[in-house]
Amino acid sequence: MAGLAPPNLTAQKTKVEEKVDYSNLPCPLPYEEIHREASISLKPELFDGFRFEFNKMLNHKFFLSHTVMMGPTQVPTHSSDIIKIPTADYEFGANFIDPKLMLIGRVLTDGNLNARIKCNLTDNLTIFYNGQLTSKKDKSQGVVSCDYKGSDYRTKLQIGSGSLYAANYIQHVTPHLSLGGEVFWIGEHRQSCIGYAARYETDKMIASGQVSSSGVVIMNYVHKVVSEKISLVADFMYNLMSRDVTASVGYDYVFRQCRLRGKIDSNGVTSAYLEEVLPIPGDGLRFLVSAEVDHVKKDYKFGFGVTVG
Repeated sequence: MAGLAPPNLTAQKTKVEEKVDYSNLPCPLPYEEIHREASISLKPELFDGFRFEFNKMLNHKFFLSHTVMMGPTQVPTHSSDIIKIPTADYEFGANFIDPKLMLIGRVLTDGNLNARIKCNLTDNLTIFYNGQLTSKKDKSQGVVSCDYKGSDYRTKLQIGSGSLYAANYIQHVTPHLSLGGEVFWIGEHRQSCIGYAARYETDKMIASGQVSSSGVVIMNYVHKVVSEKISLVADFMYNLMSRDVTASVGYDYVFRQCRLRGKIDSNGVTSAYLEEVLPIPGDGLRFLVSAEVDHVKKDYKFGFGVTVG
């Protein structure tokens, strides 16, 4: 019929061409977090033994934490044999959380003191401080960072103990692709390095890569199978100087009340980490199960933890 347009012309008219507004690109993740999703899935906080943590809210901004850790600790040896001794530690923490100021302090029974400060001077400018005081000679350290967040870029400057000077910059060049670079100098060891990184992300996948003048190459890939609940992850790391190559594959499954993460790498190491949350009124209750098996080195780790509050 004369009044009907051909199907191909109709499809062309109904098709909407997406135009990219390069003056309104999103702000990227910080340079040091370009592998964030892969690291969360493949590198959970594995532990060996028993861990109990109790958090007590004093008000809506201030809370205390008490952590007891019991389990074997590996002792360095000159041979390939693994020697572990039983240890027990207690950690006391004080935390102040505010939209513009965050103060976190930890004191262990061995005398180590860790402190973290985050201060939002403006909506775009943030100051960080990470410090550690220890009884060991020349082991105490501190780093001050200044992070500036633009509309489509981020940059950070760092000054730390040991004559550490570092800077990085990352920029969104398309709505899905961000590119960045870093440079640092450690005067104490006369060591310098330049690195480059790229990150590409969509609703279904995230791919990131990083290379540095020290000879280290890192690549990660995260594929979301079912929205945000199931992710399959793979990573690859190559050290040009030592010729070491490590590749691993893993998964990250988020259930209604628990999260299961696991991986296996090219060295034969298999690990799994389970977090189970019980919806108890008042203080929450969380169970942790951690396991790691290294058949080559005959090293086996199993941990069980409980977090209250």
